[in-house]
Amino acid sequence: MTAGDEASANAGAPVAPLIHASGLRKQFGDFVAVDGIDFDVQPGEAFGFLGPNGAGKSSTMRMIGCTSPTSGGTLQLFGLDPAKDGPAIRRRLGVVPQMDSLDNELTVEENLVIYGRYFDLSRAEARRRAKDLLDFVQLTDRATSRVEPLSGGMKRRVTIARSLINQPDLLLLDEPTTGLDPQARHILWDRLYRLKQQGVTLVLTTHYMDEAEQLCDRLVVMDAGKIVAQGSPRQLIDEHATREVLELRFRAGSNAENEQYAAGVGDRHEVLPDRILVYAHNGDEALAKAIANGAQPESALVRRSTLEDVFLRLTGRTLVE
Repeated sequence: MTAGDEASANAGAPVAPLIHASGLRKQFGDFVAVDGIDFDVQPGEAFGFLGPNGAGKSSTMRMIGCTSPTSGGTLQLFGLDPAKDGPAIRRRLGVVPQMDSLDNELTVEENLVIYGRYFDLSRAEARRRAKDLLDFVQLTDRATSRVEPLSGGMKRRVTIARSLINQPDLLLLDEPTTGLDPQARHILWDRLYRLKQQGVTLVLTTHYMDEAEQLCDRLVVMDAGKIVAQGSPRQLIDEHATREVLELRFRAGSNAENEQYAAGVGDRHEVLPDRILVYAHNGDEALAKAIANGAQPESALVRRSTLEDVFLRLTGRTLVE
């Protein structure tokens, strides 16, 4: 077989996943944090973990990051076993922790250069990469500034730049935009999208449904250590929600007595602390039926279904506990 024939034969072959997990477990004493989950992450995709606090997302991320051993099941990264090949795997990882761990006494550039030295980069090479990365995250003008006075969004961008100093194949991001204002979040989303276009595989946890919809090709929803749903954002919305949602707001504390007006006007309804949601194919028709039933909401809104609706249905909780 010629080289051309071999390449043609391999063109249709399935690509091995970058991360493979089967029956993955994490247990602390009698508490099971991750309870036998299965998932694959393909090279070049953005993969997300959604779930309330305590669902097992961070425990899963620590196992993927080779900082916490598995308690059972199979986990492979790049075809390697974290228990045996931890150092080799970590050399190919970039990690953005939930809390920034920058050295506030050093300059922005020094934070990157010193971190690069941990990967045996020469000082000259570390400085070259730091310059390119600060340009990438739009912080070139802050290279010689100390970290301490920077805004939260700027610190987050420094942390992402630092995580890329070793040119990782896989970038792990734990709640990457928590606490940031909308403008800073959109800047970070743009940088992460550009990384994905460059072939970097992204794995992230987030509480923000709009973030998951913006960034993730596929995601899993976790609850109580288990995966309760997985697919693309569009697939999850189509499978677990209706086309539209009617939001009814009544005076504070009166949802229980007004719930009767939402019953039967759509496919189903859900009572939240601040409003009643009615899931229906046609939200305007559902509103008309509710009003005909006697509902007198202070306000009503018809919108398209989102991942937030999927999340609420699958976990039965508010977004942040």
